[in-house]
Amino acid sequence: SHDFIGEFTTSYRELARGQSQFNVYEVVNPKKKMKKKKYVNSGTVTLLSFTVESEYTFLDYIKGGTQINFTVAIDFTASNGNPSQSTSLHYMNPYQMNAYAMALKAVGEIIQDYDSDKMFPALGFGAKIPPDGRVSHEFPLNGNPENPYCNGIEGILEAYHQSLKTVQLYGPTNFAPVVNHVARYAAAVQDGTQYFVLLIITDGVISDMAQTKEAIVNAAKLPMSIIIVGVGQAEFDAMVELDGDDIRISSRGKLAERDIVQFVPFRDYIDRTGNHVLSMVRLAKDVLAEIPDQFISYMKTRGIKPNPAPPPYTPPGHTLHTQI
Repeated sequence: SHDFIGEFTTSYRELARGQSQFNVYEVVNPKKKMKKKKYVNSGTVTLLSFTVESEYTFLDYIKGGTQINFTVAIDFTASNGNPSQSTSLHYMNPYQMNAYAMALKAVGEIIQDYDSDKMFPALGFGAKIPPDGRVSHEFPLNGNPENPYCNGIEGILEAYHQSLKTVQLYGPTNFAPVVNHVARYAAAVQDGTQYFVLLIITDGVISDMAQTKEAIVNAAKLPMSIIIVGVGQAEFDAMVELDGDDIRISSRGKLAERDIVQFVPFRDYIDRTGNHVLSMVRLAKDVLAEIPDQFISYMKTRGIKPNPAPPPYTPPGHTLHTQI
């Protein structure tokens, strides 16, 4: 098995000299040095060659023009309770936001900073929709199938409030349609110029677990991440399985190429003093923690490097003076 022999410190300047007397190092094991008075070193190591790999960051790609596309999907199943009653997770209290609105605002207000036009598709699932009362698992919150885009997070919140007045909460809780909906767009742009983030806010147990797992395994090959925020007091065991932190998600014997799902239960972030701003900050921090790594993992596996950032804009007719 692998064993720690020792360590040494050097610099890029020294390494750049290549194979020479400057690149022969004593390897020291700190634990042995502390225990043995006569200990000198654990041998020497000679540099033969080295390579430097540039580590690109999430912001390098954003500065290079990669666009983040943010989509929201909200659970309109009957298990949320009647929106007109204060016990419902969709209840519109005139004095404070419900958990759905808080989760959307917390995550969305950070992600929207990486989206240039601030126009976001917003979907609902699990409701009977007008005019014919059919059950839909990917309906536009603004009621316009041709143009489901909302203007900013406030636009999504407004469309969400309007939907509660026009649709009938129903069921079941199917995730696969909204995952596949975003995946279709991600599949069309795999050159690194765009990356898709789907936020699903839900209250309960998934009804189409097999189909959702298959959809996620397929989406793992695409420039896409999925955030799931669980609201309410339900058991979220299935969400933890989708998260795939401990065991990589699989479908029909096929493992997901990479981990693209992040799940958090909203109840873990509610501030006991009733400070909703603090709750939202904590939620956003944890929810968005994995996105940059998931983004970079896609770019790395595809060998996509960021474009150089464009030079700063100088208005025409103005000469840029530099003083030294």
